[in-house]
Amino acid sequence: MDEQTALGVIGDRLPAAGDDCAVVDEQVITTDMLHDRTDFPEGTTRYTAGWRAVGASLSDVAAMGAKATAAVAVYAAPEFEEGELSAFLDGATAVCAAVGAEYVGGDLDGHDEFTVATTALGETDDPVRRSGAEPGDAVCVTGTLGRTAAAIRLFERGDTDAANELFRFEPRVAAGRALAPHASAMLDSSDGLARSVHQLCAASDCGAALTGPLPIDKRVEEVAADADDRRELGAFFGEDFELVCTVPEAEVATVQDATPCPLHRVGTVTESGVTLDGAALPDRGYSH
Repeated sequence: MDEQTALGVIGDRLPAAGDDCAVVDEQVITTDMLHDRTDFPEGTTRYTAGWRAVGASLSDVAAMGAKATAAVAVYAAPEFEEGELSAFLDGATAVCAAVGAEYVGGDLDGHDEFTVATTALGETDDPVRRSGAEPGDAVCVTGTLGRTAAAIRLFERGDTDAANELFRFEPRVAAGRALAPHASAMLDSSDGLARSVHQLCAASDCGAALTGPLPIDKRVEEVAADADDRRELGAFFGEDFELVCTVPEAEVATVQDATPCPLHRVGTVTESGVTLDGAALPDRGYSH
């Protein structure tokens, strides 16, 4: 099975699954696993690994419109080196502090590959799910797209300082809190804009008509080979951890003023189909 099929099996067995977090008694909880070979390119510092791994779970909390409260992680490696472990803890602690949460520990394990499993907790009495979008709502996205794609290209070029900086994204917890009273549906863009919009539309039983230009990060321009490559990195690569949401048309301006980061309108919810500039947008994105 591919990842999407496996998620379908889980959804059939567990009705509470399907959003970015599970909701239990006004608490949200999520977990993620990252591996050295697939998630941390050569040159990734342990500080960046701690920041990014914990940040990925905090991004799920943000997507529910929740207040982030705490995070833990399992740190597994072939051996425990004090400097690397200390740097990891510094990164994990710093990303939690950036969103008003607390890093409270976790577990250690021996493993043949550096691997991190993270869990984050949050609080909300009114979570924003993926299933509330209505035709006519605006489709919006926070920040810019393609940041991680640009970082990967920079790692490949050996520009590890710039690449590590790009890898350390700030989870959009504050934006999620600002969007929560207004958004009809929301999720994070870890699978890429295209797949995230498809996921939102599937959950809400609707479609979406996206229009360019998309808010692609300026650093993509530095690494993209041409316009087609730029579009690929911005729309399909994924792992940007921005928020994709739908907002009633009448509230777009209010939400843009209230959100503490750029919020771009990229389209409109429709009855069916997912398109970009009138052409079908493939359901393609990041796969584990």
